[in-house]
Amino acid sequence: MDAQELSQYLADAPPSVVRLEVEKHFDALTDKQKRYAHFISKASFAGNRIVLRQVSPESESIYDFIIALHKASGGDWKALAEKAGVDEAGLNAFLQYAAQFLGNSGNYKSFGDSKFIPRCDENVFASLASTSPEAEKHYKATNGAIFSTDKPGLLHLGFTDQGHLTTYYPDSPDITKDEIDAVAKWMQKAGLLPENTRLRKTKDGIFELLIASAVTSIPSEGGDIGKDSEYKITEGPLEGKTIKLVYGDYAAEMKAITEYTKKAAENAENETQQKMHTAYAKPMVECNIGFIETYRDPAGVRGEWEGFAAVVNQERTRAFGELVRSAPSLIPLLPWSKEFEKDKFLSPDFTSLEVLTFCGSGIPAGINIPNYDDIRQQEGFKNVSLGNVLSAKAPDEKIPFIADSDLEVYKKYRDAAFEVQVGLHELTGHGCGKLLQETSPGEYNFDHTNPPISPVTGKPVTTWYKPGQTWGSVFGGLAGAYEECRAELVAMHLSCEFQALKIFGFGDGTVDMDGEAGDVLYASYLSMARAGLTSVEFWDPKSQKWGQPHCQARFAILKSFLQAEDDFCKLEYEKEDLSDLKIKLDRSKILTSGRKAVGDFLQKIHIYKSTADVENGTKFFTDMSGVGLEYWGTKVRDVVLKNKQPRKVFVQANTYLDEATGKVSLKHYDATPEGIIQSWADRE
Repeated sequence: MDAQELSQYLADAPPSVVRLEVEKHFDALTDKQKRYAHFISKASFAGNRIVLRQVSPESESIYDFIIALHKASGGDWKALAEKAGVDEAGLNAFLQYAAQFLGNSGNYKSFGDSKFIPRCDENVFASLASTSPEAEKHYKATNGAIFSTDKPGLLHLGFTDQGHLTTYYPDSPDITKDEIDAVAKWMQKAGLLPENTRLRKTKDGIFELLIASAVTSIPSEGGDIGKDSEYKITEGPLEGKTIKLVYGDYAAEMKAITEYTKKAAENAENETQQKMHTAYAKPMVECNIGFIETYRDPAGVRGEWEGFAAVVNQERTRAFGELVRSAPSLIPLLPWSKEFEKDKFLSPDFTSLEVLTFCGSGIPAGINIPNYDDIRQQEGFKNVSLGNVLSAKAPDEKIPFIADSDLEVYKKYRDAAFEVQVGLHELTGHGCGKLLQETSPGEYNFDHTNPPISPVTGKPVTTWYKPGQTWGSVFGGLAGAYEECRAELVAMHLSCEFQALKIFGFGDGTVDMDGEAGDVLYASYLSMARAGLTSVEFWDPKSQKWGQPHCQARFAILKSFLQAEDDFCKLEYEKEDLSDLKIKLDRSKILTSGRKAVGDFLQKIHIYKSTADVENGTKFFTDMSGVGLEYWGTKVRDVVLKNKQPRKVFVQANTYLDEATGKVSLKHYDATPEGIIQSWADRE
């Protein structure tokens, strides 16, 4: 790999380390609420090693290496470097790598799924390791994987039979995508959910489903699909093969999580909360603290561990409450008829939270739960906006690709625009839409004898979900990016409604592109265009694949802006190397050609999803998010990489319980690489 290509995999120098500020909100809690938050934090962080094992084979050893070095240094890194014979540049390279590693819970970027490597020679790490027998043991256990770049395919997460790396299918170098799909179909038919599983193919061809649980054998009352643990397949591509259920994956971690959630239940404020945490503590975790987002599994079905504790921001929650109340009047403004919308909008809870603890490979700005579309369809859903994640900023942040004439309004209103986008994305985006289903043989949730007319074709729909099929199982690995794109488009479409902007405190509800509400709307469209442009960083020219679903979604939206009528959006530059590239977006056309482009795009992907039209949906979305090597994949990507800004990594506080008094205190850390290492060392 040449130096220029290798440079895109180097760790950020320096990483953008920012602190999650939560003290003001935490201090307002009662002692009992603080204890409750403390035990949720402990349960969340108890899953950290699960995340590490889900990223790469070496991640847990790298983590132990960093913690062991901190222990050896006693926090005096300069003294340790002197002892190791490592200069200041070498020490800084280690600290910067360690901060990025801990911020991503592994050595692959949580946003992009590409590996990052230190900006120093291997002998720097080896010399540091030599200062401590424990550190040296863990460093040797990485088997050189910290620095290895000899197999370019392994620099990206993905299916092993396509040359990439995944630990969702451990010790299974010859497992194929087709075999993974076949096991998924069997699980679907059997009624076994995949989120808290991994899949291993043994040397003798047995497929072992590893189930995350504190218990290491099948429960006496049976598992989710009965008391059997081995199943002989009698038909299909796996005919003659055996699928075996193996309990106790991550057993030690699951046991600790169970104990902490039981303690959280003891400090719950009401019976509902108590029952929820009693349910959390069952051996098979499948809930909000558990195996949730499926982006990193190349098959798009197995969940990464995630857990968080957060404090309610009452003031912002009231604003979101108004959004919830307004949703039934906003959703009919979307570009499809009521046949493609839920019969009744299931009013969700929408809470603005300040994060105390978040354990996972990355912290999002907003969340819509649960991820099961069938539950969203029938029961309802919850949305959260993470306020201190939204507002966290590095002091010297640069903003490439925005024209000088737009910088002032962009800087002033980008946070407000982002909050509007997150709110509409999570609530109306993920919350809207009906899946046309044959719910059980002969039973339908729509009039199948007189099917609704598709606004895309003008003809009755001919496809829908069959019994047992889900949105995820039909659209597979594309489902994540596709659904993120749909939710983003819903938000872009509805943010043009000035009544929606008023809910967030901007304007009086009347159309006024020249007022503050217009500024927020303009900043929102500019932000989306810029996000789409910078997304090409996460497209890999070698495999010509996207490494991040949100990026694939935003790039597709940028293309819809550029394809809009009347020169709504253009990329302007004069230099051949595009070094002066700027986004030109016509503010006066947002409500006309801009909104029309968004609406046309949204209508298509919504109808394809609603009707299980995987053939047309996949082709359309793949075309819209297609990059190609010449212009986007080379010229634009090169200038994006040259202007790449470090992604934020968060330093989180720790909580401490005084057993004698029952009081919980909070400890914050400096927003530095040393601070983030200290915070994780304290958790050990």
